[in-house]
Amino acid sequence: MSERRDFLKQATLSGAGLMAAAAALPAQAQDAQPQPYKGPHEMVKGVKIVSIHQADGAETLGVVTAKGVVDIRAVAKKMKIQSPYTLDELLQQGNAPGFYAALKAADKSGVAYLDESKITHGRLFMNPSKIVCVGLNYKAHADEVGMKHPSVPPLFNKYNNTLAAHNCILKIPSPDISYKLDYETELLIVVGKTMRNVPAAETLNYVAGYCTSNDFSSRDLQLETPSVQWMIGKTLDQYLPIGPYFVAADLVGDPNQLQLKTYVNGELRQNSNTSDFIHNTQAMLAYISKFWTLEPGDIVITGTPQGVILGYPKDKQVWLKKGDVVVSSIEKLGDLRFTLG
Repeated sequence: MSERRDFLKQATLSGAGLMAAAAALPAQAQDAQPQPYKGPHEMVKGVKIVSIHQADGAETLGVVTAKGVVDIRAVAKKMKIQSPYTLDELLQQGNAPGFYAALKAADKSGVAYLDESKITHGRLFMNPSKIVCVGLNYKAHADEVGMKHPSVPPLFNKYNNTLAAHNCILKIPSPDISYKLDYETELLIVVGKTMRNVPAAETLNYVAGYCTSNDFSSRDLQLETPSVQWMIGKTLDQYLPIGPYFVAADLVGDPNQLQLKTYVNGELRQNSNTSDFIHNTQAMLAYISKFWTLEPGDIVITGTPQGVILGYPKDKQVWLKKGDVVVSSIEKLGDLRFTLG
């Protein structure tokens, strides 16, 4: 019995010590993450968002303003505001009120505005529940590769391992794995509300915003492996750079009237407009939502226009290589840049 009493006494003292130690921790360490949000789900509007790669490795929300970039995490911590810290959290939890409160408190907080040109960009998305991709969705692109215009959107998917940041070094596979590397600038749709079986006329009400993206592809893996392995050719690590911005839908307007361009080492390779979609934004979302429930934070990439290397005559196909700089540009959404390494 005495041994049991000694054990209980020691355990009580240890527990008290741990509680005292926790109480002594700085406030910043104790509130490292915001509390779960339990309010109504709201989509964010009127903002252009970047992801800041912080010194501690976190990839957190920044908002582009006339005064500079607001570091939402820094402001929320200092002002003790319950705000999401990442774009995934903002979209999935729907805590737009907390986000707006932190943004509004930027001046009062004393947290310095950041110079956008000096930010190290993080990934805008890290954990969407779905990445849905639409293939062969521009009339001129289907024509250049000699394929019929599909009667419904051809769908495939990517995984979260493909997600990469603006200004990243995209580490290409060794040539024995793949060497036919190709670009595909694409409009990316960000889902803002849960949607299932939504009529085409109503789909834009479920869109939170848009981004510039590149559906980077290994054509040899995609088209020349046994059984034609689209998944392998599209889903290697970092094969979906996105950025530099998430732009709220109300700032973009009609997603079916946006100019797209791709440059490789400064040379214009793709130049088209989403008006050339075979299936427009509304049709794509209506079709996809027949089969899956799309959740807030899910992303949809919408196909690429003509001008990909695959569409060149075979004697003129010069595949991308280490050191090449690719810039994907979409009107109102910004220029996504990455370098092959």
